[in-house]
Amino acid sequence: MKKKINIYVIFMIAAFFMGTMFPFAYSGVDTGLDQLKILVEVMGKIQDNYVEEKQPKDLVTGALYGMVSQLDEFSEYISVEDMKAMREETKGEFGGVGMRLNSSKEGELTVVTPLPGSPAYKAGVEPGDKVIKIDGKLVSDMTNNEAVAALRGEVGTKVKVEIDRKDENSGKTVKKKFTLKRDKIVPEVVFSKMLGGDIGYIYVTDFSGHTIEGFENAMEKLQKEGMKALIVDLRFNPGGLLDSAVDMAKLFIGENKLIVYTKGRKEEFFREYKSNAQAKYPDIPMVLLVNEASASGSEIVAGALQDHKRALLIGARTFGKGSVQQVINLPDTSGLRITVAKYYTPLGRMIHKNFKAKNADETGGIVPDIVVDFDLPKARTATFYTTNLIYSPSKKTVKAEKENAEDPVLERAVEILKARDIFSNLNAASKNEK
Repeated sequence: MKKKINIYVIFMIAAFFMGTMFPFAYSGVDTGLDQLKILVEVMGKIQDNYVEEKQPKDLVTGALYGMVSQLDEFSEYISVEDMKAMREETKGEFGGVGMRLNSSKEGELTVVTPLPGSPAYKAGVEPGDKVIKIDGKLVSDMTNNEAVAALRGEVGTKVKVEIDRKDENSGKTVKKKFTLKRDKIVPEVVFSKMLGGDIGYIYVTDFSGHTIEGFENAMEKLQKEGMKALIVDLRFNPGGLLDSAVDMAKLFIGENKLIVYTKGRKEEFFREYKSNAQAKYPDIPMVLLVNEASASGSEIVAGALQDHKRALLIGARTFGKGSVQQVINLPDTSGLRITVAKYYTPLGRMIHKNFKAKNADETGGIVPDIVVDFDLPKARTATFYTTNLIYSPSKKTVKAEKENAEDPVLERAVEILKARDIFSNLNAASKNEK
């Protein structure tokens, strides 16, 4: 009886919070009391009859996950632990040891590279090292997320890492142990290089708190190296912070033009985002690369540059994630992410696609000016090889892996920018002859 009373108390509190957080939906809660009673009854039956004892809190959490999952693909109930991780990710920095890792199907966790200047780099962790234990626990007994979470933590705390390293001379595997002091890690989110001639290339992995800073630093470096045309690669960029994406568009679009706007059921969710009076890079010839894995913030940038004819888009139709989620903090520090509005390009195109439609692949997203078919796995490999820098503490070297991997999308962009240069020279020569 006591268990059932506890369940009733929990749900009355839940109903109260629903009415407090969502006053516009309170009438829905009121008319759904019969369903709420059934839910309470089901929980009571589970408490009384299920083969194993279940805590009311766990059942309520499961009910929350299920309730929110009925809304759409992007609304979700967020646990206390996931809320903490999300805050760290969106800030673009966290306490960690500074290793970029790659996991295999066999459960191995391999160091792709230590980040320069990080605790791992300073301690002598090398590319190719296999992480075997973290604080005495076998990595093979963890999921990839659990292993990454174990390496992260509060700045200044320590973590013990055991690795297997293959000796280059003997070929034998040597065990190494490190005690690493966690530090603030700012992940690399921007990669840049010259492609030959005067064409600069910038790859942006996501839109975090440090993306624009990294992007402007890359632009400055490339301009010093003679860049006169630019390729920005947003393939496989899942988005991130809205303000970061808008700020990138502002770098290339001026005159207080509309970049994106949102529209929802409530008037408060209608909002326009506009550029500044002057853009920092208003004239540089520019090609933007996108594909099926370019989403959210990437689509905002692509839609704005395309609508204002500021850049030529090449690749494949983007993912179509054009909805706005609001994260609501709950009393126990868990959270609720719900869709409140949708994104529209300056010309009024809705970015979000109908994921449940039969022709979902043909709705929403941003369609490039030039479509280039490129198998996604091959594109992922090409992008990885084009942008992946490897740092070796012992050799003090930096190298890019397989820089010349086949990439027809990037090749088409280079061809177009080179052709633009040629035509400009032809026009100039023609005018001089006259």
